[in-house]
Amino acid sequence: GPLSERRLMDVRLGELPAWLATRDISLQGLLEGVQKAWSSYHDKYINVRRGGPAGISMLLAGYCLLSYGWNYQHISKISFLLSL
Repeated sequence: GPLSERRLMDVRLGELPAWLATRDISLQGLLEGVQKAWSSYHDKYINVRRGGPAGISMLLAGYCLLSYGWNYQHISKISFLLSL
């Protein structure tokens, strides 16, 4: 696509000066850029619209680790007795 429509991460190093020349560097343009960046960050990491097995898997793994930590002394005594 045109250079002015590309995101910063899609611009090559040699194209950076030309890409910067197409940007609006007025105060309103900078504020719009910050707002757009915040909105995309919020949609990607905060306002997740779909769930999946990863969230449930992390919850179960956390529960297993927490349960193991709570019962560690009991488990270590049993394993010591079984090794005799």
